[in-house]
Amino acid sequence: MKYRELTLKECKSIQPGEVITVTAVMAIIVAALMAVVIYRLFRAGKGTVAVPGGWKFDWK
Repeated sequence: MKYRELTLKECKSIQPGEVITVTAVMAIIVAALMAVVIYRLFRAGKGTVAVPGGWKFDWK
């Protein structure tokens, strides 16, 4: 594979934005997963959740 130096015009035409797009997609995926987990937890008939920091939730 041969490499060549970009011209000034080519350098100016490069537009960043992929990182923002990947970050936005990952944030949406995380939010969707959290929504599913929370929905499944609270739709269960009974359960217990222990959160770091000493928080504990019980429902029946």
